[in-house]
Amino acid sequence: MGSSSTASPSQAPTTAGTSLAPRAGATLVPGDEEGTTTTSTITTTTVTTLQGPVPCNRTLAGPEGWLVSPEPAGVPYDGSLDCTYSISVYPGYGVELKVENISLAEGETLTVESTGGLEPNLLANESFLLRGQVIRSPANLLTLRFQSPRPPSPGSYHFHYQAYLLSCPFPARPAFGEVSVSSLHPGGDARFRCSTGYQLQGARRLVCRNATRPFWSAREPLCLAACGGVVRNATVGRIVSPGFPGNYSNNLTCHWLLEAPDGHRLHLHFEKVSLAEDDDRLIIRNGNNVEAPPVYDSYEVEYLPIEGLLSTGRHFFVELTTDSSGAAAGMALRYEAFEQGHCYEPFVKYGNFTTSDPRYPVGTTVEFSCDPGYTLEQGSTIIECVDPSDPQWNETEPACRAVCSGELTDTAGVVLSPNWPEAYGKGQDCIWGLHVEEDKRIMLDVRVLRLGSGDMLTFYDGDDLTARILGQYTGARGRFKLYASTADVTVQFQSDPGAGAFAYRQGFVIHFSEVPRNDTCPELPDIANGWKTSSQPELLHGTVVTFHCYPGFQLTGTDLLMCHWDLTWSGDLPSCERVTTCRDPGDAEHSRRVVSNPKFPVGATVQYVCDKGYVLAGAGTLTCHDRAAGGPKWSDRLPKCIPSYDEFYSNRNLDAVAKAVPSGTTLEGTNIAIAVFLPVLVVALLIGGIYLYFSKLQGKPALQLPLAGSHPYDHITVESAFDNPTYETG
Repeated sequence: MGSSSTASPSQAPTTAGTSLAPRAGATLVPGDEEGTTTTSTITTTTVTTLQGPVPCNRTLAGPEGWLVSPEPAGVPYDGSLDCTYSISVYPGYGVELKVENISLAEGETLTVESTGGLEPNLLANESFLLRGQVIRSPANLLTLRFQSPRPPSPGSYHFHYQAYLLSCPFPARPAFGEVSVSSLHPGGDARFRCSTGYQLQGARRLVCRNATRPFWSAREPLCLAACGGVVRNATVGRIVSPGFPGNYSNNLTCHWLLEAPDGHRLHLHFEKVSLAEDDDRLIIRNGNNVEAPPVYDSYEVEYLPIEGLLSTGRHFFVELTTDSSGAAAGMALRYEAFEQGHCYEPFVKYGNFTTSDPRYPVGTTVEFSCDPGYTLEQGSTIIECVDPSDPQWNETEPACRAVCSGELTDTAGVVLSPNWPEAYGKGQDCIWGLHVEEDKRIMLDVRVLRLGSGDMLTFYDGDDLTARILGQYTGARGRFKLYASTADVTVQFQSDPGAGAFAYRQGFVIHFSEVPRNDTCPELPDIANGWKTSSQPELLHGTVVTFHCYPGFQLTGTDLLMCHWDLTWSGDLPSCERVTTCRDPGDAEHSRRVVSNPKFPVGATVQYVCDKGYVLAGAGTLTCHDRAAGGPKWSDRLPKCIPSYDEFYSNRNLDAVAKAVPSGTTLEGTNIAIAVFLPVLVVALLIGGIYLYFSKLQGKPALQLPLAGSHPYDHITVESAFDNPTYETG
């Protein structure tokens, strides 16, 4: 009796907000049938209503796993479906999520967020989630949320996730310094050092720490030029003013003390000195304090000593003072210590040298050379250490400078803007001539081009300014190349004489080299799994080469390449990639189709279902098959859906046809039949008459009909004409 009144799960109420719990203080008597029924109903309601947790909420952990959409609910839910998935991996690792499959209905949303930081970071949503896409979270926590307004038939999705090792960002290289990194992963380190003349401000070594987001143990250090300092046991080095090569500050008083090792002296070389014309001052003293006698004072000396300065003892004292107004680039001084009885180590900026003895005793010779693009000036190429009583070089060291104009005849070289890497001057008019072997031509590689708006750089395809212009440029531009058609190129640079200082940039750097001279583009190689055809045998300017692929392969890239006037091809070489999918077979009229995979890979199927009133003519299912020769192909032709005649000629259709035909149609049909039959009858009678006439002329009976009782096989005898045992025995 109690079981008849107990509600089954399918009968459980599903109205949200309805409470079936007993009121406070109510007593349930075990023998009371009504009380037993109420208790059973409450239990069933707890299972089937939405008051419990949504079944698609999950927390996933571990280095790898799968995330699959929930199956459609057996019992409809009220309201919307809201699924939240949380993926967690070890600190120091991120989460990589790959979309294996996704199919969402209209109105459904799916978002992917990285939740390892202070605030969630949106990585993707349903608009950008495509099959095969990979999403990386920069932290060890990732949240995926799916919302559907129609729970009975929600969309589907399938994701694969795995952990990947996070890393620290690459540390910034300090200005006027270098950085070397052993590893960007946790435990790796980065080491910093400064160029000569600059001091490291900060940690010299940083370590990548493991965390939710790995980080460096400290901020990247800086390389700064200090205002003053003491250099003990000075051997070779450099001192620069604060801010160099930028401007120094106002109201500075900087003192540097240089002290050579015992038994050594110092040589000071002026790399650059640029002071404001007010009360800024540079003093170099031959001693170790401010009271030592000066050997250089910018107030009293108009020109820098090309040969530099020599100390009589172990010390130099350098003093730089600036006032409250004006500023300039300051100074850069290079120092070298050398033994008594020896010459100092020579130095040439933007160049190099070779020596007969690296200790530089008397009799040592040194030969100088400049870096590509620079020219030796103001000195001799070879100098010698002389005078045993007071060793010194017989000539001052030369200087290497980027000059305006020149004739270059090497097979390769560099052209630099005047005064590079510093700014070129106003009103420059420079011409360089480049010449290589007559059977070669010149390739120009313009690596740096930063000019003022009123400045011009022009390339001529020949040995004078009347030749064809290869290119003419102003302003800034990225790296590019030019090819001359001859063995000579003329380069002309002109700077605006009236522009302000702000218009002058770094200039330009041009590398040139000789390349084979011909009038054709280089031969294009054959492509794998394909072939090429040319519009003409010789690859002259204007020749077009067309690329084709063998069956089963498709072309990736452009199929046409043209030989340009500079004897370069118009694009990159294409390739033939194997076709792994069938083409879309198309739609059959009056039907719908079911596709297993919209990309139609090998093995995919397309099933056609005709609309009502039509039947299928042909294969109902097409399968994409791979072929050894040629690309994948469908198993059959596209079917057709034709009208069903049983349906068409049903009573209802016949009645409809009868009603649709007007009464006058019968008479019109009879007239048409008579008009067709009469001509046929006349022709038949005419042929019959001609036959009877000729039969009488030949004496033959007009018409011979077989007897009614004769058999068509009477003329065949018992003996068969076939000499075949099989038939004889039969």
